[in-house]
Amino acid sequence: MERFTCIKAVVVPLDRANVDTDAIIPKQFMKSISRTGFGDNLFDEWRYLDRGMLGQDASQRPRNPDFPLNQACYQGAQILLARENFGCGSSREHAPWALHDFGIRVVIAPSFADIFYGNCFKNGILPIVLPADIVDALFVRVAERPGTAFQVDLVSQTVTPHRGQAIAFDLAAGRKMRLLHGLDDIALTLQRTETIRSYETRRKLSEPWLFA
Repeated sequence: MERFTCIKAVVVPLDRANVDTDAIIPKQFMKSISRTGFGDNLFDEWRYLDRGMLGQDASQRPRNPDFPLNQACYQGAQILLARENFGCGSSREHAPWALHDFGIRVVIAPSFADIFYGNCFKNGILPIVLPADIVDALFVRVAERPGTAFQVDLVSQTVTPHRGQAIAFDLAAGRKMRLLHGLDDIALTLQRTETIRSYETRRKLSEPWLFA
């Protein structure tokens, strides 16, 4: 998993509450478990004017000019500014896969659905919870200066808007460590390889019938 320490990047606003995982990546595109190849279909029903189907060439599809991800000032955005209850709906891990594959590394919102929030940390995305009034102020700042950049520093746990004051955010120490070191569930388990191997050796001696 890609490590996360600090980025300074363009912020794209998505001014909608209760964005569910089917909106993030519609079900018809969930035909792979490779974690890649989903970026073209991120927010598919909002980004494009036609109905998306698996296998389409995204470059040939008509795009919705009013959707922020299609607007020139937000190209290359790595930070998504959202509203409350982002990532609700199903538990599909394809949602953070699609965000990451598109290039989003940070999502800022007043609240997240629990499963989506946890899945972000397993896939190199930093979900930041900030009070609603602060998120409101950030939306105003982005609207006044489309294409503005924020700096997000995981080490100091701060979000700093362009020419603004640093805003602190809370984060569990274990989740912070995983992102800083790029550890998904498998990598975290592999750090205990010797302990696991020793356990299996002892078990073969104490319960040999299980390994016959």
